[in-house]
Amino acid sequence: MGEVVPFKRPKPSQLHKGNTLCRSNFHKWEVLKEKQFDVKQGKLITVYQCKRCGKIKSKAL
Repeated sequence: MGEVVPFKRPKPSQLHKGNTLCRSNFHKWEVLKEKQFDVKQGKLITVYQCKRCGKIKSKAL
């Protein structure tokens, strides 16, 4: 009776952890260092990626 279950379904609170903030536009932005120049515009840009959900935004300097 004391079997160890190898797979246990995660709780909904664990599945959606951090996503509720991103849905309310409270992202946690980090700068991506590998993309710094936009060839089409010919300008330096800063590319941000959300640490929680992976959404990307860019800002021209």
